[in-house]
Amino acid sequence: VPLVESGGGLVQAGGSLRLSCEAPVFNFDEYGIGWFRQAPGKEREEIACISRSDTYTKDFAKGRFFISRDSAKKTVYLQVNNLKSEDTAVYICAAAWGCGGFYRYDSWGQGTQVAVSS
Repeated sequence: VPLVESGGGLVQAGGSLRLSCEAPVFNFDEYGIGWFRQAPGKEREEIACISRSDTYTKDFAKGRFFISRDSAKKTVYLQVNNLKSEDTAVYICAAAWGCGGFYRYDSWGQGTQVAVSS
């Protein structure tokens, strides 16, 4: 599954960003799309996942990170509000056959850089 992220950039602390992950495949609705991030020197961490039937957001992200999808545009979004310096990372989307531990992500995008200035 080809995945293309966009929407990253440099933003001041307290600001917001909407990241996009486009998956231009005919069967987009069959996939779960997850958002991850990897900060310098840290391991990659999952933020949220959304499929046709399930959505979840990791505890650390609840309240500031919001995942959504637009099937017509074959795109999954990650809205990030009240950005903090610790949100600086490369944000990456990935595709699986669903959301949850039973499914394995096997397609990954290149990532989009988010830098938060304090």
